[in-house]
Amino acid sequence: MGMLNDQQKQIALEIMEEFLSASANPDGLTPEEGGIAWDRERVKVINNELMPLLSEYLKGNISLSEFKSKVDSTNKSQSGLWGFKGIKGQMFFNMVVNVADKSEECDQEMKAAIIVPVNDVIATSRIKTFTSYVQSLGDNWIKAGNTGHSIPKVGSIPFFLSYFWQIQDRDNWPVYYTNSVQVITTLNLWQPSGDSAEDYLSYKRLHEELSNLFSQKSGKHFDLYKVEHVFWFKGGNPYMAIKDSEARQIPSRVEIPDLIIKKREEITLPDSYIPPIIAILPRIARHEDILSEAAKTSGTTLERAFEKYIDAAFTMLGYETKLLGMGKGRVPDGLALAHDESYAILWDAKVRSNGYSMGTDDRTIREYIITQSREFKKKRFLKNIYYVIISSSFLNDYDDTIRSIKMETDINEVILMESEALVAMVEAKLRSPLMVTVGPDGFQRLFSQSGILTYNSVKGFFN
Repeated sequence: MGMLNDQQKQIALEIMEEFLSASANPDGLTPEEGGIAWDRERVKVINNELMPLLSEYLKGNISLSEFKSKVDSTNKSQSGLWGFKGIKGQMFFNMVVNVADKSEECDQEMKAAIIVPVNDVIATSRIKTFTSYVQSLGDNWIKAGNTGHSIPKVGSIPFFLSYFWQIQDRDNWPVYYTNSVQVITTLNLWQPSGDSAEDYLSYKRLHEELSNLFSQKSGKHFDLYKVEHVFWFKGGNPYMAIKDSEARQIPSRVEIPDLIIKKREEITLPDSYIPPIIAILPRIARHEDILSEAAKTSGTTLERAFEKYIDAAFTMLGYETKLLGMGKGRVPDGLALAHDESYAILWDAKVRSNGYSMGTDDRTIREYIITQSREFKKKRFLKNIYYVIISSSFLNDYDDTIRSIKMETDINEVILMESEALVAMVEAKLRSPLMVTVGPDGFQRLFSQSGILTYNSVKGFFN
């Protein structure tokens, strides 16, 4: 007997039909065609790079440190074909190695965990054994007087191990993607129990059942990769290699609240974690006319509402926040502080229908950044200060300006954050409040590199 009842099968088949009948993306390919091309590239990377690398490591021909480094460089150079660059992949890998005080033991535990299991029973044992090891690493790290921010999270283990298992046997081991889990649970096709080993194996069995169901009903072969693409299509795929310029042409991927209440017969139960004042940020950032009128009726302006809602978003993320602008002259619009992590975010909000262009107010930005950043460094003893501009999108003329700001001020990095990226951060925090932190294993990592921060970057980071 399968896991799905008739109603659940019907829901799954409807999603499959949506996937197969979807029109082409901006790249000219339908989601199905794009998935085929994507999988072809993944198989090529597996055969030419990842499998030879994994084989050399398991044979003992390269060290754990070298293996970790090469896995990282491979994923970075291949545009995130698996989403391994994020918090549950490479960052988890780095943390395990960094906190392990016995390198030989860590090497042995890693090899025993990532080698592909021969069956489900062995897989269960591998997940449980590796979970116990990672938990002991964290306990010892904290007992030694270190903080909990740097310890690897056991919740990352199913994704981490299944990534390596799928590389070795892609026909039997699906990757435990957070995106897929969210879609499956939202549609009530499956609910996790909280036991990571049990959850991964039932997730695997569900994929196998859907592979057979989709293949039978569509007349097309649905392997685990293709089942994965159906969920990516439904939930928004954060891993496809979409150029920033193309991504900004795609309609909003976050759920936007309607200004008009729906008729009673159309009301459905909500499945979004995003509060309305956060979900509407992308529409405000684009300066939609209807929202300008709504702002006037509410006795405010879109610019003022944008600042207020962004401040609320940073509060939800876990920062101590303060609005600095609000008609006070040459100061940034807001501040977000992470005291324990010793960093601050100075942010500005730019409502622009056609995107924000760096260079339009460079002099003003430099003046108040110099003043504010030096003051924070002196009074608060901050290690890092990040300057963030939040807008609808950004034009490609920012490199020289960012370079100049970093050279002439105490700012560590300059981040151009698309409003949708901030919404995705709030959603990630509200979905997993204990897993997602403001520290170096969480949001701070997103601010550690200058340039544009997109929705896809955030979704890929949090898997």
